[in-house]
Amino acid sequence: MYHRIGVVGLGYVGVTLAAALADKGYEVHGVDTQPAVRESLRAGRPHIFEPGIAEVLRRHVGRSFFVAESLPADLDAVVLCVSTPVDPASHQARLENLAAAAEAVAARCRPQTLVVVRSTVPVGTSRRVVLPPLVAAWGDDVRLVMAPERTIQGQALRELVELPQVIGGRDVASLEAGREFLGGLARQVVPVSSLEAAELVKLANNCHTDLIYSYGNEVALIAETHGLDPLEVVRAANLDYPRPDLSRPGYVGGGCLSKDPYLMIASSGQRPPFLVGAARRLNEHLPAHVAGRVVELLRQEVGDVRGARLAVLGWAYKGWPPTDDMRGTPVTTMLPILAQAGLVVLGHDPMVTDDVIRQHGGLPTSLDKAFAEADAVLVLNDHPDYRAVPVGALLAGTGVRLVFDSWRIMDEAAVRAAGVSYAGIGYLPTRAAPPVPRPTPRDPSTAGASA
Repeated sequence: MYHRIGVVGLGYVGVTLAAALADKGYEVHGVDTQPAVRESLRAGRPHIFEPGIAEVLRRHVGRSFFVAESLPADLDAVVLCVSTPVDPASHQARLENLAAAAEAVAARCRPQTLVVVRSTVPVGTSRRVVLPPLVAAWGDDVRLVMAPERTIQGQALRELVELPQVIGGRDVASLEAGREFLGGLARQVVPVSSLEAAELVKLANNCHTDLIYSYGNEVALIAETHGLDPLEVVRAANLDYPRPDLSRPGYVGGGCLSKDPYLMIASSGQRPPFLVGAARRLNEHLPAHVAGRVVELLRQEVGDVRGARLAVLGWAYKGWPPTDDMRGTPVTTMLPILAQAGLVVLGHDPMVTDDVIRQHGGLPTSLDKAFAEADAVLVLNDHPDYRAVPVGALLAGTGVRLVFDSWRIMDEAAVRAAGVSYAGIGYLPTRAAPPVPRPTPRDPSTAGASA
């Protein structure tokens, strides 16, 4: 029954879903308001980095995956994947893209077309924003479901098939239609009782992740106060202990974790949540805290830091799985603090283009030159290239005085053997202190893990 599928919005969520559907044999019609996105996809060039997308485009664009400015009329289902950002100042949800998408579907498509909300929204949005224009155009014969996206960037095509797909429907007929459609994509479909329950599932997942990471950061800041190593504390606390593991400290960014807590707060009505806002404030504070620490530590090494050169490695919000996504990246918070101190910022990232680094205020550089020309090095994400850096050889004969390794992925002993100070989040040892063996995490990515 479900063969011709429309996907509205071809950002990270939409283009990965469209690719997965095309690879499953569906005829997919993707639409996007941005001409550059449409042009790139029609040419078979993904406008985002996601493993496997380029190969899917080569196989299916122009054959079973079509890109246009507007939807065709005769679709079996339409999935709304438009952005739902929060206002930078008020943190209120902006739902105009979703409202416009619903209006377009109501105008272009027919009754009985299944409409799937995939965008992350405050609880109640599907019924309050999406349903009314559909009912106004089609009458009460509307099939509407909410099926939240829950993949991780870097593994989206696999997870779209392997992860359970949660679905809540407007009514029984909608729910059954949604189960039939998404059952053709995913191995498991999990029905819930309503649109609102499905909306809350997504927010609950991501806010829980944000909260878990914030606690690891809280522990790190307390460890810093006492001159302790937070990784030693976390490792000892977790070792063979039967209760939930503590998270390693780290930056928490990306399009979801930097936004969804505010959507959860917007869903709480007159009873603001106790934990969600506090966790988000802590995670947003961490980049500013680290930037201040870097300035302070470098000042201890060189005195006047004005004109000193700081090489910042890792501009995307996370390094593993690799991404070029700059949403929620810690560097945007840090750069004004570093600039105010008078530092010259050199930038390197294996995934982020030089143009993007320039747009954010950095001077692009190679990895070799980052060490050769800098007074200090700040590692912001855990891309595998940084894990493999022969840091001792790169530091030899340079003027680098400080390595601030946020993820503790470099060889501390080699850094200090070169006469260079080594620090990390919550970890500010003296140069003469013996290095503590680094624990090996089960998962090299510990923050910003959701898409």
